[in-house]
Amino acid sequence: MTVQHLNELLLVCSLVLLVAVAAVRVSSRSGLPSLLVYLGIGVAIGQDGIGVSFNDVGLTQVIGYAALVVILAEGGLGTKWQEIKPALPSAAVLSTVGVAVSVGVTAAAAHYLAGIDWRQSLIIGAVVSSTDAAAVFSVLRNVPLPSRLTGVLEAESGFNDAPVVILVVAFSAAGPVEHWYLLLGEIALELAIGAAVGLTIGALGALTLRHVALPASGLYPIAVMAIATVAYAGGALAHGSGFLAVYLAALILGNAKLPHWPATRGFAEGLGWIAQIGLFILLGLLVTPHELGGDILPALVVGLVLTVVARPLSVLVSTAPFRTPWREKTLLSWAGLRGAVPIVLATIPMVSGVTDSRRIFNIVFVLVIVYTLVQGPTLPWLAGRLDLGDNEAEDLGIESAPLERLRGHLLSVSIPEGSRMHGVEVSELRLPAGAAVTLVVRDGTSFVPGPSTVLRHGDELLVVATDPVRDAAERRLRAVGEGGKLAGWLGTPHAVPRGIGGPDVTKATAWAKATGMIRRK
Repeated sequence: MTVQHLNELLLVCSLVLLVAVAAVRVSSRSGLPSLLVYLGIGVAIGQDGIGVSFNDVGLTQVIGYAALVVILAEGGLGTKWQEIKPALPSAAVLSTVGVAVSVGVTAAAAHYLAGIDWRQSLIIGAVVSSTDAAAVFSVLRNVPLPSRLTGVLEAESGFNDAPVVILVVAFSAAGPVEHWYLLLGEIALELAIGAAVGLTIGALGALTLRHVALPASGLYPIAVMAIATVAYAGGALAHGSGFLAVYLAALILGNAKLPHWPATRGFAEGLGWIAQIGLFILLGLLVTPHELGGDILPALVVGLVLTVVARPLSVLVSTAPFRTPWREKTLLSWAGLRGAVPIVLATIPMVSGVTDSRRIFNIVFVLVIVYTLVQGPTLPWLAGRLDLGDNEAEDLGIESAPLERLRGHLLSVSIPEGSRMHGVEVSELRLPAGAAVTLVVRDGTSFVPGPSTVLRHGDELLVVATDPVRDAAERRLRAVGEGGKLAGWLGTPHAVPRGIGGPDVTKATAWAKATGMIRRK
């Protein structure tokens, strides 16, 4: 490649990125997942469009894996531990037992209803049984669902890639699949290794970044993404699940209250968008639309069974031990979104030389397009019909910058709409000794607050805290944001002072009711 070729490539890639960015606005207004727009761009550029010929399946698979690492890392960094923790058991069962149920039902439908060979049917069943992290993270975060449902769906999408990849590789290997119990053991072992590697690297990375002040704030986002990538590579090289490792490592890093966190989150989100755009456009380039005609009907049949039979049945079986309400089961059944992951996995049999693997790829591509068009835009409507909206107040935005030589921290706090910190006086924050509000920025004007200064929505606060009380100060700020000036007295999460709990909280609540601070219904 010459410099001239590089200039041309940069021009084309930049224009494609700008078109993709503009398309996000279109997709957000229409309710369509942006992945469909990106796939459409790839198809328009491809052989049946502008005429760019691309058929390198091996390169697509490699780039697809790399993009999925970034997407899973970004998703893990943006997942709140308090939301996902109660959902872990349900998500774990849904991503293992639920996957097995879905594979079996979908493969049977592909064989008996679409007339596809058993081996190909099993591959299709395994490929489409994985929900897509990119689709889930992008769609669900625009739907105001309760945190328990969001936690289940996001954790499932982060967990179920690992067993599905193992199944697809096993079904794509030459010769019959023997000793199914050994396959289950392999899945369990790879998941265990991936979880151990991810948790270890994530914990060590968080501990290091919290206690080492880097010379520039821009180095923190780079370090975080590098640690997440190390988790993937370490897990994969240890013959474990690299996808599970990167998700768990990113989950730990995302909840470790690292310095300059909003900047890190924005950097990871930008990388995630680039990964999604590049991956979907590449997959769109790989498909040849004029070859899809004979595969549309089988794709519709298999997708219909997957959507209305296999997915709901897998949800019913997986959630049976957890007493999940029927409304939540209904939403979980409809929210099994597919996207890039099934299409990327469909390249595995092509690379392995499986007979009619191109047909498998075409069926999966059509299935993903059609049923994403159906499920994505209707998900908010269904959530509303099931009365599963979420009206929780938005969490405070807190950014921490370490002051290594001064042995302190600067906390930048943004008060969003709906926060109960609105109307609270500075003195009523009751920050621990060693922490103080030193500056308030309101409507573009900054001033030094006094004890009686009343805080408002949209204010930005600068809080100085010494090292020993940094965490306590942040807990207190978040508690006031959730519970108002009485946080701590009323047992608000994160707000109960050390040494107070149980009966003391009950007495404080009873006192507040007696004095009229809490109205009886």
